[in-house]
Amino acid sequence: MTLRVVFLDHTTSHGGAQLALARLLAAGAGWDATVVVPRGPLGAYAGLGGQVVRQTGPPHRPGAIGGAALAQARNAGAVLRQVAALVAEREVRGADVLYANSARSAVYTALTASVLRVPFVVHLRDAVTPEALGRWGFAAMTRLVLPRAAGVVANSRHTLGVAAAAAPLPALRAVVPSPVGDMFDPPPPPPRARVERVGMVARIAPWKGQVLLLDAFARAFPGGDVTLHLAGAPLFGEEDYLARLRERARELGVADRLALHGHVEDVRGFVDSLDIAVHCATAPEPLGQNVLQYLARGRAIVAADEGGPAELVRDGDTGLLVAPRDPAALAVALRRLAADGDLRQALARRAAAAPVPHADELATSTEEFLSRVRAARRAPHARTEPPAPPPRRAARGPRPGDRPGPGSARRS
Repeated sequence: MTLRVVFLDHTTSHGGAQLALARLLAAGAGWDATVVVPRGPLGAYAGLGGQVVRQTGPPHRPGAIGGAALAQARNAGAVLRQVAALVAEREVRGADVLYANSARSAVYTALTASVLRVPFVVHLRDAVTPEALGRWGFAAMTRLVLPRAAGVVANSRHTLGVAAAAAPLPALRAVVPSPVGDMFDPPPPPPRARVERVGMVARIAPWKGQVLLLDAFARAFPGGDVTLHLAGAPLFGEEDYLARLRERARELGVADRLALHGHVEDVRGFVDSLDIAVHCATAPEPLGQNVLQYLARGRAIVAADEGGPAELVRDGDTGLLVAPRDPAALAVALRRLAADGDLRQALARRAAAAPVPHADELATSTEEFLSRVRAARRAPHARTEPPAPPPRRAARGPRPGDRPGPGSARRS
């Protein structure tokens, strides 16, 4: 019997969660899948076609999940209207499983599932903390969503551990990283003999750390012809941060060596152009999809030593891990790679050999997990004491060379 899954998202912007779901659906699986989004431009889902995408309900304001009380009151009305619109949709009423692709969509997915008596799964792409979700969003996730979910998918062991420490989780859980897109063919180009381009792929947002990278770059390369390249755009009302980034580059005297590329369609080509690829988020990154992209293209990587990236990079083997939120430590790593071509080429070679899952593998893993959710729909949820989150350093969990299939679903 074909599995009927309705994926729900609160936005169609070209954010990481939206691009990941679009890639998963484009890869295909044995399910009958529909993605339902609010009315408006199709954005990240435009390539899926009208047979897969349905639009219903009002658009959602940026930042509403973590906003103040007045914003939450407005958002509550939008959530209730979205629930009413979803309950009226034939595809939603006929679903075997509802699948919330974002923290905000998880709120109205939980309510819709309760009305229709359909099991729902929430995909955790953000840390379940007040800092990441805001006070109201954290309360909704821990009191409404997670206690009622039939299953949880997390993008890393780190994300799953943080969620388990915050709220009771259902028995069915899986770790499924985001697909990296068209990053595997052709083979990556060999590293250049000298460093010319340092860069990062990330949405332009304060916590992604572009200003921190800019400060480290100015320390590591105060002169010369090495350039810094940033791919990404401000998506959620963060244009002021982009202006701050430009101003900081002028203050540091490196504005003429900073290139802001905005949203980049050809991510593979951009990553291939880099001699050093950087991740330096200023908060623990749940996954670090850019790190997976860097690995897939065999780049020399420098990443913050916490969160998902610490699961993906082997320090000194497939990249260098540095203390988070420390521009001086990041500058030391950049200078080290610029000075040591042998090390840089060895890191790039071993990064290219690290296992990075393809979208079709992840789609198969997700379908298998959702089939288990459907089969267990009448089973009571496990309510046990949540396990403690994994230690930050001592036992970071498996990484791409020593764990079974990175997209495999597992029962905890």
